[in-house]
Order: sequence, then structure tokens, then C-alpha cells
Amino acid sequence: MPFHVEGLVAIIVFYLAILFVGIWAAWKTKNSGSDGDRREAIIVGGRDIGLLVGGFTMTATWVGGGYINGTAEAVYVPGYGLAWAQAPIGYSLSLVLGGLFFAKPMRSKGYVTMLDPFQQLYGKRMGGLLFIPALMGEMFWAAAIFSALGATISVIIDIDVNISVIVSALIAIMYTLVGGLYSVAYTDVVQLFCIFLGLWISVPFAMSHPAVKNIGFTAAQNESWLGSIESLDVYSWLDNFFLLMLGGIPWQAYFQRVLSSSSATYAQVLSFLAAFGCLVMALPAILIGAIGASTDWNKTMYGLPDPTERQEADMILPIVLQYLCPVYISFFGLGAVSAAVMSSADSSILSASSMFARNIYQLSFRQNASEREIIWVMRITIFVFGAAATAMALLAKSVYGLWYLSSDLVYIIIFPQLLCVLFIKGTNTYGAIAGYLFGLLLRITGGEPYLYLQPLIFYPGYYADKNHIYIQRFPFKALAMLTSFFTNIAVSYLAKYLFESGSLPPKLDFLDAVVARYSQENMDKATLVKSDNIILNELAPVNPRRSLTLNSTFTNKEAFSDIDSSPELSNAEDNLVTNTK
Repeated sequence: MPFHVEGLVAIIVFYLAILFVGIWAAWKTKNSGSDGDRREAIIVGGRDIGLLVGGFTMTATWVGGGYINGTAEAVYVPGYGLAWAQAPIGYSLSLVLGGLFFAKPMRSKGYVTMLDPFQQLYGKRMGGLLFIPALMGEMFWAAAIFSALGATISVIIDIDVNISVIVSALIAIMYTLVGGLYSVAYTDVVQLFCIFLGLWISVPFAMSHPAVKNIGFTAAQNESWLGSIESLDVYSWLDNFFLLMLGGIPWQAYFQRVLSSSSATYAQVLSFLAAFGCLVMALPAILIGAIGASTDWNKTMYGLPDPTERQEADMILPIVLQYLCPVYISFFGLGAVSAAVMSSADSSILSASSMFARNIYQLSFRQNASEREIIWVMRITIFVFGAAATAMALLAKSVYGLWYLSSDLVYIIIFPQLLCVLFIKGTNTYGAIAGYLFGLLLRITGGEPYLYLQPLIFYPGYYADKNHIYIQRFPFKALAMLTSFFTNIAVSYLAKYLFESGSLPPKLDFLDAVVARYSQENMDKATLVKSDNIILNELAPVNPRRSLTLNSTFTNKEAFSDIDSSPELSNAEDNLVTNTK
């Protein structure tokens, strides 16, 4: 394949434009807020992200390289087809559910990260445990899409994969480093526009290629790109669908946009707009997958064997751009894929660094850290996490397998914990730890084909593939999630009954989760509203009332009703209210 100088120039111009927008957004942030709001501006954009920019950035967070490449691949692969392209519907419903049930309580309580309610109710230890699957999900996702970008660029302009990955990662890290969420949000607007324009320009040219049959005709054939779901695969299909729909909610990248909106109502509207945007942005990827399935590759420069036999089905989108479109059109498509990758990668890197700086560094270790210190910790971790994701993209051979496993852990562990902490009264740290461990155990013992991890528990309907790896048809992921949820509730209420009834002595409450009213753990929770640790307006919706009390500030009032009634904390509360006047 010849080296395309024009393609290299096009990608350089695109990257420079994205970098310029990111730096401009950082400059705009620096000049629009006070020094005291700098940390909040980096993490949640000063809580003034409007509907237009917010809708674009939330949509672009989901419409990444994996989203459009994976959708095109699912439609193209024989035996799967559109019926197995679950991401567009699954993620759209995920955003709808997030807007209906989760966006309002999270935004109205004024949290800064997704982990705040966990640390508030369960304490810093549990917050640290939940940070692990959340970090793994964000990091492996960024690594997976960086890897996809490198392969895409190498297909179209024949440049070294490692160079393309490193340069792309450096651009994303640079503007995220200097501008935080503002830079990510404004570059998302440009990137989403490039995705929409680049893919839709490519579709008519690819569809009109002489080697491509009419996709309406091929849809009616036996091996149709519409696909089908066999009766034996129904439970597996449902398991994966619920993973996308429910597991797409508990991600910091999503809640960062929710918490950055100017009001709780806006947070809900942004979720609904993004759900519609995800469906619209999936259409060109679906058409490209259908075009690939309707192509006689022997009549193209690609030749035979076809992409499926060469095991290049995952690259069907860049292959269609390269071999079925004119050269200058394929460069538009390349820009679209690059934009999609960067729009998701920067969000993941910023999400991971935000959770670490606030929930691990500040609230767990350095509760009196200054504003400047937290900002520098965020900048350092943005670089470290970005470099780590880049290294995994270059070195790990099964980075997609790692991401599949980590995203499963987000669904199985964090989602049921989020349900409990927001909607189930009476849960405590003992139940949260038990649910965490049971969910983790059931997921790991179910196996993971992408990592060649054999199952230890064989559910009904399992079978061995050609590599002698056992595949589970039973919806064991949903089982693990439900087990984690009900275990949390059952163990929480059991622990509460045992301690409050006197069946267990108070000294055995080593986590200070039930009977220790003035424990250090509860004092750690109380730091969430101390004026020297957190800006008060972070915990208020939009217009904070001056008479806020400790009890009215937290999500779960029951967890702190005992604390508020104590004489020791009453004086501290009075001082806090006095200082806000």
C-alpha cells in the first residue's frame, strides 16, 4: 500500500484544529472563573455547561471509536448482523434510564464525582474498593480505543501504528491537561461534528461502488446483514443487552456530564438528548457494515480472501473507507474515526484522574489539601493515566478482553451499589463489601473467552468453541449483578439487626458502620461538608440556601440523623452556618 502524503497532512490539520480548540477552551476557563473555583471548573466545568455543549459532549462520550467500529463490525460479520449490534439501542436506553432515575438525585445533591455518595454513606474504605473497577473500566476503555485508532490510521494512510497511537494520545492528554472538562466538552463539539460529517460523506460513495450490491437486496438473502437470534442464544443476547443498558449507567464519564450541568433538570434533558444522538450517530456505521457485507471483495483492490477470512472483520469500517471510497473521501472518514476515538479517550482519562484526585487523594488521605495541590494532583494523574492507557494500547495483546472484563465488573459491582446507595435505605458498609465480593466471585468464576479464562462454574447451556474455551449461554452476568444487589441488602439488614438487638457486642462493629455513633469513619464522612475541605456550593443544586444544615446536605439523611442530634456536632454545625452568612 502506498504512503499517502495527503492523508498525513489531513490528519495533522485535524489534530492541530482539535488542539487549538482545547487550548482555547482552557484559556476561556482560566479567564471566566475565580481562583477558588479552579478545581470545580476542571472536574465539573464550573457547573454551567449548557444544553448545546452538554448534549454534544455527552453524546460524544459514548460515540467513540469502539462504538462506530464495533457497530459496523457486528452488522458485517456473517451469522451476527444488525440483530447483534446492541450498542446503539443498549447505550441509548442506558442514557434514558440514567436521565429518568439517576441524573436528578446525583445532580440535586451537588456531588463532584460518582464515588461521592459511596464515600458519604459507606466510608473511605468502600470508596477505595469501588474506585478499582471504575478505574479499570476507564483505563482499559481508553487503551482499547487508542489501539483501534492506530490500526485504523495504519490501514488508510499506511503509517506506523505505534506513532499514530502515541501522537493521538499526546494530543488528547495535552488539551485535557490544560483545560479539564471545559477543553474536553468544547473539543467534543468539534469531534462530534467531524464524526457526523465524515461518515455521512463516505456512505454514498461506498454504496455507489460497482462491487457493492444493493443493500436492500442483500438484506432479503439467507445470509442477510440483518442477522438473526437463534433460540439457543436468546439468553446470551439478553445478558449482553442488560450489560449495555444497565452497565452503561455507573460510569464517571457519564456522571461528570450530569454533575457539570447547570441544574438537575438540565442533567435529565442532556441524558435524553444524548440518547437520541447515539441512535443518529449509529446510522452511518450500520450502513457501512451493511455495505461491507454486500461487497464482492474480488472486484476491489482488497481482493480475496475477504475480511472475515483474513480475520480483519473488526477493521471493516476503515477497509470500506479505503477500498470503496475515493482517496480524498476516505480521509474525511479517517478524520471521523480519529475524532470518535479522541472524544472518548479524553473523557476516560479525565474521569479516572478526577476520581483519584478527589475520592482517593483528598477525601481518603489529604483532607486538608489546598486547592492548588488538588489541581496539580489531577494534572499529574491525567498524564500518568494517559501514558498508562497508551502503553497498554501498544503492548497488551488482549486489551479488548481486559476491557470487556472490567466493564462487566462495573455492571456487576458498581451498578447494584449505586442502586443501594441512592434508593435503598438502611444499607451499610458490611452489606456493600459482601455484595462486592459475591459479585466479583461469580463474575470471575464464569470465565472470559477474550482472555482465554476458563470458567470454574458451568451454568446450563455451556459449550466449547474451536479453541476449546467454554462459552456460557446462561445469563450469568445478570445473575452475578442481582446476587451482588440482594447480598448487599440482606447482609446490611442482618448486620443492623444483630448489632441493634444486642446479639453482637458493639466492639465487633470494626467498620463502625452500625453502632459506633462517633466513630472516625463517620467523621471522615462528615468532612464532605466541612468548609475547609470542600466548597459549599459543590453540595448545592444551583442557588445554595444559606441555612443548609448537615442533615439536609447529604443524600441519605438516615445515615446522619444520629450525628446531627449529638451536642458535640451541634456546635460545629452552628459555626459552619455562621461562616456561610
